[in-house]
Amino acid sequence: MTWEPQPEPLRQLAQCLKDSLSGHDASTQKNAEIMLKQAKTAPDIDNYLAFLLSSGEPPAPVDLSPEQYHLARSAAAIMLKNDIKTSYKAIPDPVKDYIRSVVINVLQDPNAQMRGYAGNVITEVVRQGGILGWPQILSDLIALVSNDSGSVSPQAQEGAMGALLKICEDNRRALDKIYSGTRPLDFIVPKLVEFTNSPIPKVRANALAALNSFMPEQPRAIVDNLDSMLLALFRLATDPSSEVRKYVCRSFLHIAEISPERVIPHMDGLVDYLLVQQRSVDDPELALDAAEFWLCAGEDDNLRSSLGPYLSKIVPVLLESMVYNEDDIMRLEGENEDADQEDRQEDIKPTFAHSKAGRSTATNGDASNPEKTAAPATAGDRDDLSEGEVDDFDDDDDDEDGNPEDQWNLRKCSAAALDVLASVFHQPVFEVTLPYLKDNLKHQEWPNREAAVLALGAVADGCMEVVQPHLPELTQYLITLLNDKEPVVRQITCWSLGRYSAWASHLDPAGQQQYFEPMMDGILKRMLDRNKRVQEAASSAFANLEEKAGSQLSPYCAVIVRQFVECFARYKDRNMFILYDCVQTLAEHVGPALKNPELVDLLMPALIQRWNKVSDRSREMFPLLECLSYIASALGDLFAPFARPIFTRCINIIHQNLEEYFVAANNPGFDEPEKDFLVTSLDLMSAIIQALDEPKSTELVATSQPNMLELLAYCMKDPNNDVRQSAYALLGDCAIYVFPQLQPFLPSLLEILISQLDLENLVPEVEDNSFSVVNNACWSVGEIAMRQKEGMAPYVEQLLQRLATILFNGKMPMSLNENAAIALGRLGIGNAQALAPHLGTFAPFFINAIKHVDWTDEKGHALKGFIYIVLCNPQAMEQCLLEFFAEMASAPRVFLSSPEVDGPAEPFSRALSQYKNMIPDFDSFLHHLPPEKEQALRQAYSL
Repeated sequence: MTWEPQPEPLRQLAQCLKDSLSGHDASTQKNAEIMLKQAKTAPDIDNYLAFLLSSGEPPAPVDLSPEQYHLARSAAAIMLKNDIKTSYKAIPDPVKDYIRSVVINVLQDPNAQMRGYAGNVITEVVRQGGILGWPQILSDLIALVSNDSGSVSPQAQEGAMGALLKICEDNRRALDKIYSGTRPLDFIVPKLVEFTNSPIPKVRANALAALNSFMPEQPRAIVDNLDSMLLALFRLATDPSSEVRKYVCRSFLHIAEISPERVIPHMDGLVDYLLVQQRSVDDPELALDAAEFWLCAGEDDNLRSSLGPYLSKIVPVLLESMVYNEDDIMRLEGENEDADQEDRQEDIKPTFAHSKAGRSTATNGDASNPEKTAAPATAGDRDDLSEGEVDDFDDDDDDEDGNPEDQWNLRKCSAAALDVLASVFHQPVFEVTLPYLKDNLKHQEWPNREAAVLALGAVADGCMEVVQPHLPELTQYLITLLNDKEPVVRQITCWSLGRYSAWASHLDPAGQQQYFEPMMDGILKRMLDRNKRVQEAASSAFANLEEKAGSQLSPYCAVIVRQFVECFARYKDRNMFILYDCVQTLAEHVGPALKNPELVDLLMPALIQRWNKVSDRSREMFPLLECLSYIASALGDLFAPFARPIFTRCINIIHQNLEEYFVAANNPGFDEPEKDFLVTSLDLMSAIIQALDEPKSTELVATSQPNMLELLAYCMKDPNNDVRQSAYALLGDCAIYVFPQLQPFLPSLLEILISQLDLENLVPEVEDNSFSVVNNACWSVGEIAMRQKEGMAPYVEQLLQRLATILFNGKMPMSLNENAAIALGRLGIGNAQALAPHLGTFAPFFINAIKHVDWTDEKGHALKGFIYIVLCNPQAMEQCLLEFFAEMASAPRVFLSSPEVDGPAEPFSRALSQYKNMIPDFDSFLHHLPPEKEQALRQAYSL
């Protein structure tokens, strides 16, 4: 199209673009950025940017050196791409046409960086405008890569293939749709396979990369071309380019997942090939791609069995790959004793709050301990190697900038693959591993010792039975390695011992004394290591040991708490996070053992000292609040001396964050506060209310400023699921423990609660906890109904509608149906007359849900309320009376034989009397029950 730039604006723009990327003069750079911001308002700014990007040499009015002009072009490309990304719809069509007409020519630029920029712009235009917005671009790019005319330079072919790869990666699903009877992918995939024959290595590699981008979703075009792709892979397996071989390894894995029957016949050669690639010392990325085949194949039901015959080949290479490389050895050897050095802010890993779990009927509604649904990054997946995830045992390869994305490497992948294979094949893996362990556990060179300890830990879960005879000797030796002169060996030893703590903790008393106590003592001592990473590994290992040993740690609480207190005195900020996890895990598993005034006097001052140091806005507040929740639950009323200032601070944190959220919601320029502050504060207040004696809990709630229950109303309406989940947990706890304080607020709170039960407002996303929110809301209804009873009358119709809708919905999780049934039953205790006319509608669904619930007081209360409803309308049970009798017959003796006031026995006895009078031949009717149910019912009620 005919568009030409004006010389002076072009010169000024080029100068500003150059200056904007010049880091030598901050003032000049800042002025350039201001001028470019003003220039963005010009209607043809994108034309100028495209013109500069597409001009290989400085245009006449632009007086810049080649290096300066390169900067200007780079800035033009970046600005153009960003403008397309943010304002594509506002760009006039003639400008879009101009961009499309010139940018494709840049793919032939001799500078690889400019070709890459052009590919980014092209991809962004396709992403924003859709496939039909530039329908010819695919054929144009393919024509350039094909070079059918023979006139396209290798650089242009590379540039076009790079752009085509970006389009494929960013538009996978769009390319698999039909446009005017044509599916672009049907044309693209065969061409990509063809391009793997290119004489240009970069084209071959990018063609494979593009094919790999489509494979996980298994579109028809890929499946139809699997045979030709497999032939191409066999041909490229010996490609001189390591980048090509890298994508070959990935492609083999994808095809094995899509169509294992095509790969398994070639497994013998494939294993040998991948092992050769895994030994590519000069190309760590290629080695990693090869190693990932074993990890993924070991987790694939269709592939894992085919690896069995090759374990004797695969496992030694995995073990070999677990040794640190020379660069890592130089970096790690003789690490400094850094325990006294303050942490940099960027060294502290982010942590996230754990929302309170949805209340489960199986736990009788008792969630005094918030379920740990997602542990902090420092301790989170400390025992998840069996899932193919290497955890923080190997945290020593952080970049200087602390970038966690670069931590996955050949060593970690190999350890994870060994763990997966051990979990699948067990003894055969250990038989291959044992000689390696014997040769290397006592090796003079620390990298070999370290790798052997890593291997021993990696096979722990999968090979426990066959390792067990060797563990007395192995664990004793590992305990000596806790004093190894190399910190990295001490670190991995902590992790490995943690993996075997379940074995040691379940030995007989003599075995525990010989193995478990030295293991526990050794790890505890390493928690005060002079190296921070060893401290972290030891803390994580000890938290693992706590979970495995459970209440067996009770006799050792004094020793453990003293060590924790010393850790609080010495640890810097980073390791505080995992220390909190140790403390709360101990509280979770030994609970009452901490109710010792001497232990309280030791532990609480250390926690309070940290509590006073951490600011309200620190992310450290999340794990600290969670830790205190567990401590409060464990100590019970012994927590009372510390409760008021902690409770008051929680109130203030919630109030402050709600205010900040209100400001942010009404001012788009303001950042929203972190919701985790609300979640953890609500959960801690729940724990405190449950822990303290009722008068003390009541006083805390009554004197809270601002009023806790007024703040709770806002949290119950919060758009964040985690916040609402914790809010409804707190609401239910208030009903149980401080109902007189809650009662005046019920009219407004029940209105919010009823709205939450409306399934039309529930839009669950993948892996979110929307159902847990409704679970907690249902549980709260039941707890309130148990105490408000007749006072629930104004809400019965709405609650019935909401709860019945949940019961009737077969797509709801079973736990949600169960909680809805319990809530509905409890509602019947004080409102049977109002619910009775609807009994015939909901009774079958109620019984179907309640029969899956364990017999607890909650279930007993629900059935008592249900029976009250039945007594008001016995005829409505015609369809499900036998099922009802069968469920009551299955009750434990405590529910049926003793007429407890709170139980269903007495009203059920009355119901039986009614039905004996209503049913002419009642004995014959009971014969329709299963014999064991009939016998149980007759015995319990002397029928």
